Amino acid sequence: MKIFLDSTNIEEIREINKLGIIDGITTNPSLIAKSGKGFNQILKSICKEVKGPVSAEVTAESFENMLSEAKILSKISKNIVIKLPLTFNGLKACKHLTKKNYKTNVTLCFTVPQAILAAKAGATYISPFIGRLDDIGQNGVNLIRDIKKVFSNYTNFKTKILAASVRSIEHVTEVAKAGADISTIPPKIFHQLYKHELTDKGLKIFLEDWEKSKQKI
Repeated sequence: MKIFLDSTNIEEIREINKLGIIDGITTNPSLIAKSGKGFNQILKSICKEVKGPVSAEVTAESFENMLSEAKILSKISKNIVIKLPLTFNGLKACKHLTKKNYKTNVTLCFTVPQAILAAKAGATYISPFIGRLDDIGQNGVNLIRDIKKVFSNYTNFKTKILAASVRSIEHVTEVAKAGADISTIPPKIFHQLYKHELTDKGLKIFLEDWEKSKQKI
């Protein structure tokens, strides 16, 4: 499973990217608004830091304006992926942009039928929001499982499943078990992935024993 960071904080992205295991970045209008920085400035900085796909979302609602914004976004960097809402016009724009060889990420997916439509529109990625489904009493991970099962039935579906709205370590584990191609993870959750109390305890014991031995490497 590939790991994308869900962030617009260039300092956090740069630090985590030093590990060499981050495969891409997702952004959205809310994250960019909270950053307090210019839209183009943020995206240029991210694309310079991370060589993998960087999702940048249109804010237009009409088909024509979505295409106009897509052209502007695509000029920022060659690794920009155009993020589109799962609406009638979003699907229409996805189909059009796919034919023009743009990479697309159809976002705000909450059902299998929505995912099917995005795949038929040629989306590079479909982003099911599992955390938001959990918020309303549904099981978001089950949606990942169901989409994976449906997509596996049809060899002409090339769309990758990008698990979004990931809220916990358990989410990361479960979407990996469910077969998600990618999980996009906030930095806070990413830093929890490598931590465990037994790791810390074991390291402490090893270092104490080594110190007692008076040896050197």
